[in-house]
Amino acid sequence: MFTRRVEPAFYDTDALGHINNTRLPAWFELARNDLFRLFVPDLDPRKWPLIMAKLEVEFSAELFYGQDVEIRTWLSRLGNSSFTVAQEAWQGGRLGARGHVVLVHYDHIEGSAVALTGDLREALAKHLIDEEPAPA
Repeated sequence: MFTRRVEPAFYDTDALGHINNTRLPAWFELARNDLFRLFVPDLDPRKWPLIMAKLEVEFSAELFYGQDVEIRTWLSRLGNSSFTVAQEAWQGGRLGARGHVVLVHYDHIEGSAVALTGDLREALAKHLIDEEPAPA
């Protein structure tokens, strides 16, 4: 599992005084950088071998400005050429949001999915957790 701390900025808030719901997908993407480095260590977009097939975010509590948010990232499924990334946003010991994204290992030139094999598959498997992690 990867963890990353995000310090909310004032502009992340909305008129209701909490973190705007549009920020969570962006924070989740930022936290996926650790996972993306398994594919492209320097994060060079010209070498990008992934496409997104599905994204969902479920909100369970408000998140606020002034306190860091911990983003937890792991794999919940590892298929032949695709995998599901599960993520949670925690603040002050409380779960604020949970997200899932399906990513496909993809050859942009050929326009087709590519099998996840060898060292890459082994590296991904190290972050595979079948069940949701226990609360911190």
